[in-house]
Amino acid sequence: MSKTAQCLVDQATYDLVDGMTIQELDPQLQAAIKQAYPAVKPSSFICSEHLVGYRMQKMDHMIAKDYQQNQKINQRLSQIMQKNTYQVVDVNRELENSLTVGQRVADAVARFGGSWAFIISFVSVMLLWMLLNVLQLFGLHFDPYPFILLNLFLSMVAAIQAPLIMMSQNRAAEYDRLQAVNDFRVNSKSEEEIRVLHSKVDHLIQQDEPNMLEIQKMQTQMLGEIQAQVNELRRLQQAHRP
Repeated sequence: MSKTAQCLVDQATYDLVDGMTIQELDPQLQAAIKQAYPAVKPSSFICSEHLVGYRMQKMDHMIAKDYQQNQKINQRLSQIMQKNTYQVVDVNRELENSLTVGQRVADAVARFGGSWAFIISFVSVMLLWMLLNVLQLFGLHFDPYPFILLNLFLSMVAAIQAPLIMMSQNRAAEYDRLQAVNDFRVNSKSEEEIRVLHSKVDHLIQQDEPNMLEIQKMQTQMLGEIQAQVNELRRLQQAHRP
């Protein structure tokens, strides 16, 4: 004769194969049952029908918790992706469109003043100037040695060229500043997106995957209990055959 026990939920009598004692369950299920029945003992019996209900509640709670967490992370990521607080700026085009005539002239002078063409042409003009005045070619002798007029022109060129070059350098500094600000904004958004993606991946690895394994374990236990009940029924049928 098979052993029987009384279910703590409906107080009905069941075969021991049709359920489990509280001490055989995992701690979470024990806690859920003890919350509903504070006077329960470790040796108390619960039938498979009611045990399935508690297991389904546990699975529903795990799935709902994971869904809420995933939804929260997805909403946060969507908010970051939809932010329009700034736009990625093409610094070259932005500066090119904002150039004034004076700034364009300053940039052209700076480019020409820092080239070999300027050096060669400048040296050539000075040599030609000095040769004309020293050798008096073509009867020209407008700036005799020590070339005071030439020194005056050189001073004037230097005085004009220096502020133009500084203007161009200011443009370069402005370009660097805009480029740095643009890079900072891009890096900040990228870092925020990566941080949220890390949170999502960590949640999938640390929470979703263990929960899925726990659910599979519970399903396997339920299938094992069903198989045990089927085997017990077969055994009883064989025992009652004439």
